[in-house]
Amino acid sequence: MMKLIIADDQELLRESLKIVLSMDPEIEIIATCPDGKAVLDVMEREVADVILMDIRMPVMDGVYCTKLVKTDWPQTKVIILTTFDDDDFVFSALKYGASGYLLKGVGMDELIHAIKTVHSGGALINPNIASKVVSFFSEMGTPERFITVDESGKKEITATEWKVVSLIGLGLSNKEIASKLFLSEGTVRNYLSSILAKLMLRDRTQLAIWAVQSGVVHPEDIQ
Repeated sequence: MMKLIIADDQELLRESLKIVLSMDPEIEIIATCPDGKAVLDVMEREVADVILMDIRMPVMDGVYCTKLVKTDWPQTKVIILTTFDDDDFVFSALKYGASGYLLKGVGMDELIHAIKTVHSGGALINPNIASKVVSFFSEMGTPERFITVDESGKKEITATEWKVVSLIGLGLSNKEIASKLFLSEGTVRNYLSSILAKLMLRDRTQLAIWAVQSGVVHPEDIQ
């Protein structure tokens, strides 16, 4: 029997999932948690096989919790469950080792199938999100789709904005960038909007691709 943790800041959703998933004889719910810190506290006492992890939670979000879980308990599988299909979260969660990424509108049969698939060593990503992942990596490796930017706009990028560009290229979320640069998330979003406008890029995915393709990512510059 697999051991499962449900992490979500909405108590009603946590308890609803617990009731439904507990009906499956192959699943044992060992805890329900309101945030990532509570997940880590449970894991110190009893290691789960699979964690059903919300993205946006107080105290510690699901992306950062995933990173810590996969560092200390690499055998534990994490399925990200969220109402958001934001590129920022998709790539950060997958980068840190999430095995599945589903939207909260998924049916219960599909969710149970995803849990069992991931537990057995597979990976499962919502089709809408999968297309973004495939697109991202195909653009990364296809010369004819090399991202170009406004060269005059590059000269207007400030020193702090270059740090933001580098961190986005490394896959960090707005929250992680804010923490690293000692800024608010709102300020990071403003910097991102300014950068996109100056470089004439569509979104942060294009920016991340360009940062990697052009060699802009310099880890030593952002310590």
